[in-house]
Amino acid sequence: MSINPKKSRSLVSIAGLVAVATLISKIFGLVREQAIAAAFGVGPVVNAYAYAYVIPGFLLILLGGINGPFHSALISVLAKRDKSEAAPLVETVTTLISGVLLLVTIVLIVFADTFISILAPGLEGEVKAIAIQQLQIMAPLALLAGLIGIGFGTLNAADQYLLPSISPLFSSVAIVIGVWILIWQFGSNLNNPENWYLGGMVLAGGTLAGGVLQWLAQLGAQWQAGMGKLRLRFNWRLPGVMDVMKVMGPATLSSGMLHINVYTDLFFASFIENAAAAMRYANFIVLTPLGIISNMILVPFMPVFSRLTAPENWPELKVRIRQGLLLTALTMLPLTAIFIALADVIIRVIYQRGAFKSADADMVIPVLMTYGIGMFFYLARDVLVRVFYALGDGETPFRISIFNIFLNGFLDFILYKPFKTPGLVLATIGVNLVSLIIFIGILNKRLGGLPLKEWGNALLALTGISFVAGVASWGVSWGWQQFYTGNNLILQLLQLLLSVITAILIFLVLSIQLKLPEVDLLLSRIKGKFQS
Repeated sequence: MSINPKKSRSLVSIAGLVAVATLISKIFGLVREQAIAAAFGVGPVVNAYAYAYVIPGFLLILLGGINGPFHSALISVLAKRDKSEAAPLVETVTTLISGVLLLVTIVLIVFADTFISILAPGLEGEVKAIAIQQLQIMAPLALLAGLIGIGFGTLNAADQYLLPSISPLFSSVAIVIGVWILIWQFGSNLNNPENWYLGGMVLAGGTLAGGVLQWLAQLGAQWQAGMGKLRLRFNWRLPGVMDVMKVMGPATLSSGMLHINVYTDLFFASFIENAAAAMRYANFIVLTPLGIISNMILVPFMPVFSRLTAPENWPELKVRIRQGLLLTALTMLPLTAIFIALADVIIRVIYQRGAFKSADADMVIPVLMTYGIGMFFYLARDVLVRVFYALGDGETPFRISIFNIFLNGFLDFILYKPFKTPGLVLATIGVNLVSLIIFIGILNKRLGGLPLKEWGNALLALTGISFVAGVASWGVSWGWQQFYTGNNLILQLLQLLLSVITAILIFLVLSIQLKLPEVDLLLSRIKGKFQS
């Protein structure tokens, strides 16, 4: 008997629960970024933190994230076994993984200077020293990342979804509390050089505290579910342990390749003053709607693609690929228009207060606009990768990801000097665009031809509509500023809200005129989400 034999909870209800929990976590993440911006602006503390968090953050995403290799490996094995086998299996895997990651933690602490020098050769003086100190404080997150990932997989296998999805907010809460205590104690003096080290310690310490709280919350839930306790167990030959490792090892290596481009970007960013901090603030804004929309709209396509891989089903598969690409365009292109047209208002509403001044906003605004340009290419590439996985071909995306590492490094090298920080984002866009073209070319040949002209015309029409929507929203924002100026937050929010509504309505009305079936599909899915 498997751990979760009952089917009382549908996939739709699970997806809805995860979406709500993810949204709550994202809201707390926004509050966290606002607190950091108010305390430190785009300055040395945040810039150092961006580099110090690279390795711990990478491990948290890779090992501790939902759908990460630890999460996926445990679910794939536990779901096929009796519940009585779960606790010994989880405790054995936890013991093995903890031993390895404890060594990683020690290495990070001892060689923090070396790692920061490799990641950010352009950092010097106090900024580098702060980054080294922050990395040493956050090094235990390497161990916690594995434990959190194991907790995600274990709890999901036990049919518990809310806590794993909402638990990342613990880190945000811990950081916000620490930052606001600092602001209360030091006020405007917090961003003075003599307080940089203290600020850096609070950011790193809050991040570590959040990781500890996240793990402890999961551990308590594991105990209650009978899925293992905090117990050392060295029975490597226990049935299921090697099955977990066989899935976990290759998946970890494959997933890790995707993050190398991030390191490459930060390597070149270290030669641009405060570039890493600016990218951090802008990237968070883009990833928030991107993550939510990708889960809500595109996740259902993976099982659909998988059912249509036989040659006789390829006509239907082509229709589904078109749906995936056009739904991506219908959701990402209006966001592109909004981020380009309203970047200044968005940045000032979200971040401009406290230590985050107008000059800081001026650094982040062009970065946000550039990120906005690349949203469609990022998600469309992800749709096509899912098609290859459904076809049982993981080798092609892996090979292209290897090629992308070198392409990204080349584009970073030629773009970072003339375009500064936006150039690094343009390099990422270039990589995603090239990948998209290669994937389409391979699928066109493998599936016996795709209606590329038809798809291209639809995408071109939607791009034109998004341009019109962007111009209209910019016009509304500009007109508002002619009558209402100043830094009143309520008025700025109203300006942003009115401009965004204008863009969405115009995009929607004009898109309906194209009579694309994907428009009706999108509207029906949105309606279903609100009714569920």
